[in-house]
Amino acid sequence: MDIADYYRQLGLRSGASLSQVKASYRKLARQYHPDVNPGNEQAKNKFIAITEAYKFLVNIAPADVAESKVANSTVPPTPTAPAEAVKAQPQAVKVTRKQQPTEDKQDLSAAEDKLKKDAYFELQQLLKYQRFPRAIALIEGLAQRMPEDREVRQWQAIAYQRWGRYLIGEKQVDKARIYLKKAVKTDPHNRALWAEVERDFRRLEEIY
Repeated sequence: MDIADYYRQLGLRSGASLSQVKASYRKLARQYHPDVNPGNEQAKNKFIAITEAYKFLVNIAPADVAESKVANSTVPPTPTAPAEAVKAQPQAVKVTRKQQPTEDKQDLSAAEDKLKKDAYFELQQLLKYQRFPRAIALIEGLAQRMPEDREVRQWQAIAYQRWGRYLIGEKQVDKARIYLKKAVKTDPHNRALWAEVERDFRRLEEIY
């Protein structure tokens, strides 16, 4: 199942908030729980399905607006491309460097800060030239080194999404789904990323 399917299992529209996911699951779980429907195989299967959907969406559903500040920058269209072609192509979420909170900066030694800057530059180049496996290996290694760094986590999610989109074009559908799901799990509150992943899944449905 893709993201839209999980939402449908809970009777929700794609992009519903975390609080809506939790509320819908509680309601449906009470209705279909095996203890309430002894011997009812259909209810049991429904309960399993909604539980699976809940376990997935609880990790990626966007928090309510009041709870979260989210990034929304995207790569601008290439100036040399025809306007109609640019409009037809999905945009990619841009890998950016943002000013980190003071407490985050204090956690990095000079060597770690240099490592992060060098990795950022290399990641940009790898993504630019579509060397996605190397880009992902690079950012996953950095994420292991700096697991609490929010900026690194954002880069990691974007690398997954870009790789997933590329795999769609290569007709590697199952692998594309895996990386698109990993993208939203890694940075679940980035609305720009969420919108691009939703667009990628719609493209999968239309093409395949």
